[in-house]
Formats: sequence, C-alpha cells, structure tokens
Amino acid sequence: MSDDADAQAEAGTAEGQGSVEISEDLARHLENKREELFEKFEIPDGFPQEVLDEAEERTEGVQQEIADEADEREDLRDLTTWTTDPIDAQDFDDAISVEERDDEYVLWVHIADVTHYVNPETAMWDSAVERANTVYLPGYTIHMLPPVLAETVCSLVPNEDRLAHTVEMHLDKENLSYESIEIYKSVIRSDERLTYSQAENRLDEPDAPLHEENVLVHELADQMHEQRKEDGSLVLNPARDRAHTIIEECMLKANKAVTHTLMWDRGVEAMYRVHPQPSPDEWSKALQEIQDLDGVSIPGSTWDDPRKAVNATLEEAPGRQLDKIQWAVMKVMPRAKYMNDPFGGHHALNFEIYGHFTSPIRRLSDLINHWIVYQNDVPENLIKLCDRASDKQKDAEQCEREYKNFLQEVGLDPMAVNNRGIEVVDDDKAEKTL
Repeated sequence: MSDDADAQAEAGTAEGQGSVEISEDLARHLENKREELFEKFEIPDGFPQEVLDEAEERTEGVQQEIADEADEREDLRDLTTWTTDPIDAQDFDDAISVEERDDEYVLWVHIADVTHYVNPETAMWDSAVERANTVYLPGYTIHMLPPVLAETVCSLVPNEDRLAHTVEMHLDKENLSYESIEIYKSVIRSDERLTYSQAENRLDEPDAPLHEENVLVHELADQMHEQRKEDGSLVLNPARDRAHTIIEECMLKANKAVTHTLMWDRGVEAMYRVHPQPSPDEWSKALQEIQDLDGVSIPGSTWDDPRKAVNATLEEAPGRQLDKIQWAVMKVMPRAKYMNDPFGGHHALNFEIYGHFTSPIRRLSDLINHWIVYQNDVPENLIKLCDRASDKQKDAEQCEREYKNFLQEVGLDPMAVNNRGIEVVDDDKAEKTL
C-alpha cells in the first residue's frame, strides 16, 4: 500500500471509505441548522465581493513578485524544508527545517508571510478582524481569509517559491534553551508535503526521503516534550503519535520564542495568550474526582503540583478512564484569553510568556503578531482586538459544539462527517451511519 493510500485508509477519509451519504431532506436540515448557528453567533458565511476581488488580485503575478522580493529577504530555498499536516488540510501555513551541529541544534520554523498580502490598508484585514478566526465545523469550514489567497500564495506548497516569516532558533544541546533567536522575512521552497501518517512512516523507513531529518526533529521534539512535562506543563494527551509531537513541540517553541522576543527584547505590547490558573480549591476538587475513579491512583509524590499529578496519572491510568480524567481537569480550567501584556502567564503550559504566531491564516492573534514583529508597531486598538479574538474564539467553539450535537441527534457521526465529507444522494440510497 502506498503512503497516500495507507494514510487515506487510516484517516477514514472519503478516498479510503467513501463519503457519508445523506438525503436531500437531511442536507437541508443541516444547512438550516448552520444558518441558525451562524446567526446566533454572528459568524459571517461568505465574503463581501470587495474582499474576494482584492484576494483574487493579490494572487496575480505572484511569481514575479516573489522573485523581486528575494533580494530583500533571507534566501532559504536551498535549506531542506517540509510541511506536515492532516491529510485533508487545504492550506499549509507552517514548515520546518532542522540541523544538528557540534554544540547546538538549529530549528527553523517557517510561517507563511500573510501580512505581505493582508495589511491594515486592505479590505481583507478588516474582514479578518470581523471574523477573528477560522471556524471548523464537521464537513464545513468558515475561513478567516479568502481561500483563493490562503490556499495559493499563502500556502507553503512543495516545489514553489513562497514568502515566509522565519523563526530561527539556536538551542543549547544540554537544556534546549535559546542560545539565540532570529525572526526575519525569508523566501523558502518546501521540498515535500507530508501527511501525519506519511511522517510516521518516514521515521521507520531508513531509505525514504526526509528520513534523517524527521528522525532528528523527532529526537529534538521528544526532548522538548519531556522537558516541558518536567517543568510542569500540563499534557492532557499522553498518547500523541510522533508526527503530532514534532509539529506541536516545534510550534510551541516558535510561539514562545517570538513572544519572548517581543516582550523582553523589544518591550512591546502584543497579543499574548494568558491562561489563569484554577484556585487551590478547584484543583483539589479536580484531583479528588480523579482519585475516586475506578482503577486510578494519583502518585503521592505529585499531589503538591496538580499539573504533574495529572500528567503522572494519565500515563498510568486505564484507557477507559482517560476521558474522565481530562474532563475533570477541563471543568476547573479558566478560559485562556488574549491580552496586550503577558503577565499572569500561561498556566496549563507553565510558560511565563506565551502567544500565537504560527497560524496567521486561521487566527487573528497570529496575524496581528506578524504585523507587530514586522513593523514593530502596535495597533492603537490592540486591547479591542484582543477582546475580539477571545470572544470570537469562544463563539466558534460553542458553535462547533452545538453543530456536533445536532449531527448526533440526526444520526450522523461528527468525526466521520469531518474526515470523509458528505455526499447528497437520492432518499432511497441515503445512509445515516457511522
């Protein structure tokens, strides 16, 4: 079985299992429910013509524009670079490169340079502020940016020159601390687009392209993951596969590097991600609920640090109890918010300073932080933008939750719909399965 066929089968995609078939009548019910939810949460479905026209115009003549930009940027086109995303990803906004040297690791995280195309003078920027994030419903996506832009010039597709914002991190081999951080505009050329399943396979196939690079970056990511846990970062999903670990840890390292640079080196406001901690009583309640689960025991040495207690318990608990442990923690966790200063830190990650930079195609916070890094200029309405991003993220999550509940009520499996998509067929052929 080829990498692609294997990945499709494992992911339960339409290619592997076929689309979820529904009747025309049920399709209308789903459409009506979406419209109801979009109105309830003030989520605009569809872009104004002005925004679409502007996006279309910015995709014209881009190869010459990129060539003209190359002289003004770091040229990283000869650096081995690749993306790793879900099999059904429509755009690729982050790529990685890695090297091991005698006394350091060098990790490059390349992020699509969205602000080259979308800036405060554009209608696309105003639209992004209104939307504040991409909303992902099973089988239906409401984009923050027009797909004609996000899926073309802002997508780091293989074998095409692309404009990027690169975070170059030199890491100490002993403790993985930042020896230096450089953030700059670049031109890159991705060598390959991997799915998560393909990345897993490459780790096990010595003769496959990018095998050595994936092995090296996994060794680095695994060290970063273990170090985070040791430092007290909460890890609610202990069984994550190697490919997801690579991407998660590299993006966390880059996000942390950027926001530390903004705060400590530049001393500027930005859209920081602040996560308050539960009260001691709330943590005690959660730990007691976990301790009372059948077959679960919190190691006595960890009770003084709730995050380490949860981590240690998840690693040893029976699989049937993992969801209950995670839910006990989530119930007492305050919502994280975007704020114009980082103080208070990110409790779950146990980071003193944290913010988002690696997903400017789908999050307003990242788009704003790209602009601040590039211009060193803070928007006058930054506090309002922080509140907007926080509120719309909450709306998106609630909208997704209610739509998933509705799918289950009408006999559809949200995960199957999400992975495989929907095909509308005659009533006598429709299947409400999965």
